[in-house]
Amino acid sequence: MMDGRLEGRVALVTGSSRGIGATIARLFAAEGARVVVHGRDAARVEEVRQSIGALGVLADLTDFDQVESMRTAIETEVGPVDVLVANAGGSLTPPALLEDIPIDGWKKTVDANLTATFLTLRSFLPGMKKAGRGDIVTISSNAGRRPHPRSPIPYAAAKAGVQLITQDVALQAGPFGVRANGIAPETIPTDENKTLITADVQARLVEAHAVRRLGTPEDVARTALFLADREQSGWMTGVVLDLHGGTQI
Repeated sequence: MMDGRLEGRVALVTGSSRGIGATIARLFAAEGARVVVHGRDAARVEEVRQSIGALGVLADLTDFDQVESMRTAIETEVGPVDVLVANAGGSLTPPALLEDIPIDGWKKTVDANLTATFLTLRSFLPGMKKAGRGDIVTISSNAGRRPHPRSPIPYAAAKAGVQLITQDVALQAGPFGVRANGIAPETIPTDENKTLITADVQARLVEAHAVRRLGTPEDVARTALFLADREQSGWMTGVVLDLHGGTQI
């Protein structure tokens, strides 16, 4: 049973053509939001869009002109965004000693996570401030909360940057009625991650979690809904919630 917690809201979920983003988009739509599905793969965007009756948009979030064009299209089709989930990102280079990290891999990973989040907020934040209302949820990672030899350094550094941007935006935009909070999940076995993480590694990860299970995309989506819902979390801003099942591994 859904409660219509986002009824009448316009919600953009970046990187929502698959994985965690798609799960967030589906939950937000079920809760009454007019959802905008974003991605770079037209077929994937269309699949999610059709499944929830949403608007679909394509954009490379590392290109500010494309981000601005996306915002204009959304405002024309469904209205100004007042719930923004900056989810798009990913780890684009494997773990390595710092001196062995490919420079191109560093730049691509930082751009896909930190630059994409910055440009998205830069585009949508002014409209929220002008309207006097907005709820931003960024998706960071537990990798950005602590050093670990298995964490890809570019990804961890970029996600740590996402957390700081989130808190800075909360301080700057709070007087204008805009909240900004983040989520820092541990490894989530999305369909893609299940192909990358072997079953024996997944089993070892389960044992490292106090609750003895891995997180799910639904766990992240429900947390995002809580942060987007002003009745539930209206006095929270500048908070990055650790979502890790009781472990720091």
